[in-house]
Amino acid sequence: MKSSEFMRIGELAERFDLAPHVLRHWEAMGLLTPAARVSGRRRYTRDHVIRVLTIIRAKAGGMSLEQIRDMLAACGRAERQALLQRHHAELEERQRELAASKALIEHLMRCTAEDFTQCPDYRRIVEGAAGLHDHGEDGCLV
Repeated sequence: MKSSEFMRIGELAERFDLAPHVLRHWEAMGLLTPAARVSGRRRYTRDHVIRVLTIIRAKAGGMSLEQIRDMLAACGRAERQALLQRHHAELEERQRELAASKALIEHLMRCTAEDFTQCPDYRRIVEGAAGLHDHGEDGCLV
């Protein structure tokens, strides 16, 4: 796309497999700067393409539209970094949760117990995740 080229809303939306109303919504939310209008029609530039890709990637990373708007509107690097660090911590926690769920599912795929909820290994995994531990007579975890 040459710097002098413009895209209509349908073309920009199609480029990212979006409905045009999504771009209008993002404009209304302040995520996407309003496009210049020529004869009443929106005309988007290369900067808009970059902005849309940024929004899509941030959404894929689990950010809400409000979080994305805050990131894009941040006043300076320090504010943006603080927002991103909070989101990064959330992603780290979600990754831990996903890893625990994945381990449980992998066990269930290998488990030969008829009632997997009675499988000792399954119960150990679940109880450990829930913080439930049986204490032996000597107080040691069993």
